[in-house]
Amino acid sequence: MEAELPGRDHPPGSGDDEPRPHRKGAAVADVRRYGQPPGLKDRRNEEHWAGRLYMRDLSPYVAWLALRLGFSPNQLTYLMMASGVLAGVVVSLPVSGTLWTALGGAVLIQVYLLLDCVDGEVARYLRQTSVAGVFLDRIGHYLSEVALLIGLGFAAQGGWESGGWVELGLVAALGAALIKAETDNVVVARAKSGLPADPTGGDRALRPRSTGIALARQAASMLRFHRIIGAVELSLLILAAAVLDTVMDNETPAAVRVLMVAVAAVAVVQTVLHLVSILASRRLK
Repeated sequence: MEAELPGRDHPPGSGDDEPRPHRKGAAVADVRRYGQPPGLKDRRNEEHWAGRLYMRDLSPYVAWLALRLGFSPNQLTYLMMASGVLAGVVVSLPVSGTLWTALGGAVLIQVYLLLDCVDGEVARYLRQTSVAGVFLDRIGHYLSEVALLIGLGFAAQGGWESGGWVELGLVAALGAALIKAETDNVVVARAKSGLPADPTGGDRALRPRSTGIALARQAASMLRFHRIIGAVELSLLILAAAVLDTVMDNETPAAVRVLMVAVAAVAVVQTVLHLVSILASRRLK
């Protein structure tokens, strides 16, 4: 029930002591070996489907280039943030038709996803994993999803002006931010209570104790409807809606507006369901 994009998974002190080539002498194979730990693509709860499908095959080449050029992991994370926020800005641009702005936003979100893979691979290769890096990565996801949802609101409105569609975009953005905050505050609450970040019991601790809620959570997870507010999926849906509006020669962005309504509804419902799921589970025990 969590709408999360893959983050940089590199707790402090991770990485082995095995000698590796200097960053300027690294090969792509070295990046794969030291930057992509075994089982990385199999972490279905943490690794995005696009990462497993194609991005983790492409990212070592970009990580190799980043190592050559001297980029630090945090610099790459800042670039990730910038591309995600810029995607939202591009989608919102008040131009005639939404096809090209939607296409630009989708491309920038792919860059965002690529950099989200690359920053972690460079961090692991250089053994420069840090708490600050994890924090920046999380903030990057917040900013990017919020920016894209707000951008969708302006696209549905048809320009940079106030109106109901913009307000609907803001509602959806607030919901997306709250969902992430609910997830992150489980760790905060456990830490403030002197408990480890991960509850004992593994996946069992994530399941609601109520049978009814557990079945509802399982059904929602199978339908994957929460994915609609994820940056990657949303950017592709915005592009599809823009294509539909173009093909149908709509005077107003009708398909984009239908998508905006659907996204806002999912964001609101998901915010409530995710909160109930957390409270009904053993994650706060």
